[in-house]
Amino acid sequence: MPTPDLPRAIVFGAGSWGTALAAMLGMRGVRTQFWGRDAGLMREMRETRRNARYLPALELPESVSVATSLAGLESAEMLVFVTPSKGVRETARLVAESGLAAEARVILSCAKGIELDSGKRMSQILAEHFPGKALAVLTGPNHAEEVAQQLATAAVVACEDEAVARAVQSCLTLPFFRTYTSDDVTGVEWAGAMKNPYAIAAGVALGLRLGDNAIAALVTRALAEMVRLGTAMGGRVESFYGLAGVGDLMGTCYSEHSRNHRLGRQLGEGRPLAEILGSSRMVTEGVPNTASLHQAAKAAGVRTPLLDEVHAMLYEHKPAPEALRALLSRDPRAETE
Repeated sequence: MPTPDLPRAIVFGAGSWGTALAAMLGMRGVRTQFWGRDAGLMREMRETRRNARYLPALELPESVSVATSLAGLESAEMLVFVTPSKGVRETARLVAESGLAAEARVILSCAKGIELDSGKRMSQILAEHFPGKALAVLTGPNHAEEVAQQLATAAVVACEDEAVARAVQSCLTLPFFRTYTSDDVTGVEWAGAMKNPYAIAAGVALGLRLGDNAIAALVTRALAEMVRLGTAMGGRVESFYGLAGVGDLMGTCYSEHSRNHRLGRQLGEGRPLAEILGSSRMVTEGVPNTASLHQAAKAAGVRTPLLDEVHAMLYEHKPAPEALRALLSRDPRAETE
């Protein structure tokens, strides 16, 4: 493979996906700096070369340097944001104030979500803090646990500038990791954010033991809702039938690696939401995503019955069996409506 066009990168966010991406960039020959907000965790990683908290089986390549503070970083051509969606704005502010973007050619967003109240996509938030910089998005069915094992994975890099998309693609192409490019940033971001609530719904159906028929129908109707809302927000329909849409939807709705799927299954089994959330250190993006997507759908006047019921379970204390019954008792309609 040719040498990456972006030889230096900084990865912000030390969760499982951030750790996997830092390791991948290092494997690819990109000189990578790695930073997370928990200085104690970063000190431990600098010593052990492993993220014992989130991805213990993966050893960081020597080409990845671990920093305990923003002050210990140097500017790079590519800044990679892999924080939870609710932390993107604050992290972007800190990085912008630090001056680390001085030499940046591209800002890469790897967070999946829509900001509550503003309704902004993650790349739009980053654009506010890094004006004049090229913005790109990495998304798709990418469970960090499988990437860490170097299992075959595909993703999509979206950017309005094709040359930038190809430069990022070059940095994230390895024998086990294949990337495609797109210029539909809006579509792939909405697709990546929207699949999370539906993964919760699929998990609920599993927890209620509704069977494969019900889950298959649920996932299919979820895709219909994603297309309706995502295209209303400016995305192109083909993006929802690609890796960012149906690919990520399937990977999230059917996998035990998915925190959203696990949360839904536990809800379906009758476990209280607060207890589920309190038992995990990791952020389950589908919970805040549901609130922001529900708000966006209502504002746009888009019909989203599945999303409405997930919102009712998470924010209105509606019992899971009652939510599923409400979906099944809706008036009949044509499939294409």
